[in-house]
Amino acid sequence: MRKIVECVPNFSEGRDLSIIDKITTEIKKIPGIVLLDVDPGKDTNRTVVTFAGSPEGVKEAAFQAIKKAAELIDMSKHSGAHPRMGATDVCPFVPISGVTMQDCVEIAKHLGKRVAEELKIPVYLYEESATSEERKSLAYLREGEYEALSEKLKTEKYKPDFGKPIFNRESGATAIGAREFLIAYNVNLNTRDVKIARKIANRIREKGRTIKDIKTGKRKKVHGTLKKVRAVGWYIEEYNMAQISINLLNYKITPLYRVFKEAERFAAEFGVRATGSELVGLIPLEAILDVGKHYLIKQGASTGVSEKEIVRTAVQSLGLNEISEFKMEHKIIEYRFKKKGKLVSMGLYEFANELASDSPAPGGGSISALNGALSAGLSSMVGNLTYNKKGYNEVREEMIKASEDAQKLKDFFLEAIDKDTEAFNMIMEAFSLPKKSDEEKELRNEKIQEGTKKATLIPFSVLEKSKEVVKLALCVAEKGNKNSLSDAGVAGLTASAASEGALYNVMINLQSIDDKDFKSKLAKEAVQVNKEVQQVVKKIKKVLNSELNID
Repeated sequence: MRKIVECVPNFSEGRDLSIIDKITTEIKKIPGIVLLDVDPGKDTNRTVVTFAGSPEGVKEAAFQAIKKAAELIDMSKHSGAHPRMGATDVCPFVPISGVTMQDCVEIAKHLGKRVAEELKIPVYLYEESATSEERKSLAYLREGEYEALSEKLKTEKYKPDFGKPIFNRESGATAIGAREFLIAYNVNLNTRDVKIARKIANRIREKGRTIKDIKTGKRKKVHGTLKKVRAVGWYIEEYNMAQISINLLNYKITPLYRVFKEAERFAAEFGVRATGSELVGLIPLEAILDVGKHYLIKQGASTGVSEKEIVRTAVQSLGLNEISEFKMEHKIIEYRFKKKGKLVSMGLYEFANELASDSPAPGGGSISALNGALSAGLSSMVGNLTYNKKGYNEVREEMIKASEDAQKLKDFFLEAIDKDTEAFNMIMEAFSLPKKSDEEKELRNEKIQEGTKKATLIPFSVLEKSKEVVKLALCVAEKGNKNSLSDAGVAGLTASAASEGALYNVMINLQSIDDKDFKSKLAKEAVQVNKEVQQVVKKIKKVLNSELNID
């Protein structure tokens, strides 16, 4: 899984867009960083910037942005409607994929230390990285805002977590932290009555509402039904409808489908309907997949289908297309980083013609990966044709899991198709480097060796995953729908081809590598993995031969 961290710094400038442009330019300079959104506000005089990338890349981009903001923004001249205490007021890190909250806490700490030491800006850690319960709250840290900062820094209570307690007149102070992803989400109602929208919002939000006790006549607090949810009701003139505007603070505690269902439930009580919803900004893939899987299960359908189908189910179930088209490649964070490879994007006819051309790539490595994808696809299909079929109740859960695992393996192998060809092209580029001087020759050889090692590890990863995919083929062959037995058998054969093909590619690449230890270790592992795969293939053939009466 690719490691992706989101960063959402808030800068105390929302009117001079040239300043914001210079700050975001620093972010875009960092390799691998994707600038997702820039949202300036004139009244608040504040801009919220969202970007994402690898942990190291995001940490560096955040530092460069804070540094540039410190150069361009003078807090002694700042005014705005939003609470603030620094040129970079807050800088939270959010785990998206392949990273934990603790990883983001460490990023926040490292960045905080660097900002304090190099830029002389006092830093407070907040949210999940906070050093005390009180400091989790931004409101606590920002009490009195920038104007009170010089006096606050003199007290032990507001001693910064990093940096000396010395007032920085131009830059103020910065809160750096780690938090869960915040989903901004609106539920559409078939009414223009904002009062109804507010009543529904009051009932679902964690904060709840205040009501009059019938017995005592006193006012009392009634909590809402959903934890980690903030909500208000409003009327949107552009859409000519009332909406429930929601901030979902932790989708792992309260999933998005539960928010929509509760809004539906209370809407019905007030005689209106939730007709659809709207996602403001971006959403992590996991959050939208949770929605799709929930509704598929409710339908009695298998969750072992393609990721695209799960997302489609989520979008349709929540009515996310009602106001404007939900473009998954734009709205899902991970998809902003996902680039479809040239080969995988081709049609079958075009791919076969490219394969048959005089170009050395794509070649056997890509085809080995393709075989792995075909094997996984067949196993998923057999699982999906089994899980809900009469007479197979005992293996229902096993078939669902087999289908889900096969879908993940299918996606891995599809990516490997292009990775193998890209690795080969990298080696060819290394061979084209100049070799006139001894230094050039040495550099060229280093690049060739480096590229060849990388190119060897790609088919080796295909080989390792073949071990997983062949076990799924055996599972569906032994326990799956007997009407699809031949499909399970072909899943075994394509897994076998993926394994042996990957082995051949590993071994031929190893011939060009000088590192003897690397060659010896990888060769032994590759041969052993393929032996294990082929042993499982024999079991699959035995099942097929017995069931189909093949001598």
